[in-house]
Amino acid sequence: MKPPVPSGSSHSASAAPSPATSGGHVDASYWRQAAANVLRGRNTGETVITPDGVTRTDPRPAAETDARIEGVQRLIGRITRYEARMRADGILDENRYVTSVEAWDLGRASKMARWGLGARLCTPHEAEDAVRQAGQNAARSHRSWQDFSAGYILGRCLHFDDEEFGDWYEEMLSAHRILMSDPGSPWLNIPFR
Repeated sequence: MKPPVPSGSSHSASAAPSPATSGGHVDASYWRQAAANVLRGRNTGETVITPDGVTRTDPRPAAETDARIEGVQRLIGRITRYEARMRADGILDENRYVTSVEAWDLGRASKMARWGLGARLCTPHEAEDAVRQAGQNAARSHRSWQDFSAGYILGRCLHFDDEEFGDWYEEMLSAHRILMSDPGSPWLNIPFR
């Protein structure tokens, strides 16, 4: 998954674009360092508006910030390992990365609409509108069925798999391969956008 562009960067506007801003490959160590820089930058306290006026909050304790940085850096490691496995398994093309895991949420939203219809908590029209809206959001967040699939798989695995590459991953790998190769697959017959 491509990291966000770090805020508070020390690069001047006239400097050459960094890997994070040029849209290319981002080295995992650069990503980890950028995330740490952003989290440390947010540790200085915040200016807030309260009924009593404008005040500045106290900085977070260094141990709390360090723990948050460690957690984010572990997550970055998990993401890069899943992406490497997805490249090896043909889910991602070489030198590609997951751009968004929003597909995971949109897939679940679509399923909730169908369950709501099955439980008679909504009308067929309301369920269809919810599924259509999820599809429109998917088209804004992803470039293709393959891109959508990679985002869905990564989101699902980050949620459930704990880097076991077990059933949570293998079931989606199998579904991905079928949907990307079966001549009757909607992914091969219905344009993504």
